[in-house]
Amino acid sequence: MISREQADELLGGVEGAYLIRESQRQPGSNTLALRFGNQTLNYRLFYDGKHFVGEKRFESIHDLVTDGLITLYIETKASEYISKMTTNPIYEHIGYATLLREQSSKRLLKAKREMGRRGTVLWQPLKLFAYSQITSVVRRATLKQSESNFNYEKSHNFKVHTFRGPHWCEYCANFMWGLIAQGVSCSDCGLNVHKQCSKVVPNDCQPDLKRIKKVYCCDLTTLVKAHNMQRPMVVDMCIQEIEARGMKSEGLYRLSGFTEHVEDVKMAFDRDGDKADISANAYPDINVITGALKLYFRDLPIPLITFDSYPKFIEAAKIANADDRLEAIHETLLLLPPAHYETLRYLMAHLKKITLNQKHTLMTPENLGIVFGPTLMRPADQDTLATLNDMRYQRLIVQLLIANEDILF
Repeated sequence: MISREQADELLGGVEGAYLIRESQRQPGSNTLALRFGNQTLNYRLFYDGKHFVGEKRFESIHDLVTDGLITLYIETKASEYISKMTTNPIYEHIGYATLLREQSSKRLLKAKREMGRRGTVLWQPLKLFAYSQITSVVRRATLKQSESNFNYEKSHNFKVHTFRGPHWCEYCANFMWGLIAQGVSCSDCGLNVHKQCSKVVPNDCQPDLKRIKKVYCCDLTTLVKAHNMQRPMVVDMCIQEIEARGMKSEGLYRLSGFTEHVEDVKMAFDRDGDKADISANAYPDINVITGALKLYFRDLPIPLITFDSYPKFIEAAKIANADDRLEAIHETLLLLPPAHYETLRYLMAHLKKITLNQKHTLMTPENLGIVFGPTLMRPADQDTLATLNDMRYQRLIVQLLIANEDILF
């Protein structure tokens, strides 16, 4: 066990030199002593199969130290620049508009010239950047916004990512430094940015179809944006099929089709998308189609009536005065994400048609509320007792949405 002073002496004032010692303050734990900026810095060192002092995990101490020195150098030499680099992004000027490669090259060149005039050498690696490597400063630029009729807002699904080889932020156009976890990448559209830039990127994710592997269990907004649809194809196709041949079926949505057949429909949509065959020839039992639609809503990672809006709907359901209750429900509906709102509106209009035909279906708004309440809405915290207490309000909300569909939407 050696002291900080002894570690400092052993390192001999050599920049970048390091050693690991047992901590005197916390026996049994290790400390990384590292020379940087003419001083010895001490960090508590952890190990859980990989080495780390912060968020990043490293296979070796050497990689940890190398990455740390890079970060320390950049933060020391350009802290002011880093704090301001999100204030003049190239991203906001490009967005989803069509962008020629030459235009993006000029924009980056201008940015580099401005950096040069400031006398900052930190971003010198940009000079090594080959313009031919600009597959796109913003890949989404190849998607013309004018081609889409459904301009739903969607936040990016950023996850920490390790980039191989030099990489540049697609928001601010600056170099992404470090050995590993240099930034974050959107798993839906592939946007690559600094972690700090991700906090200011607008909610304009345009999912790439190649990244969307299935239809079921996929975020609703992600699915409709990826396919450029107003609503999920499962909802449209199933409802069209049900209204074409099931409006006189007794117990519609209450009765279940064979589980294996419902799973077959699910796999067909996941495999074939809007080319899935759900016709009477493929599935004569209409209850299989209603079962597949209910399963789609149950499998949504974010329910049709979202986690965020759930408490407000439950509060609205508890209001005693009928008019005030409907007003509260209407206001809460407006808080839903646009794609969720549109899908819910379409579904409620469909269920309303079923209730108008209840002499055949025997399905009233109350009956459908029992079926769809827990299917369309659930709390984020799956506390069993609280969920049980909320079930009657879930049923009531759906019942009221169906019965008052014409005035609530």
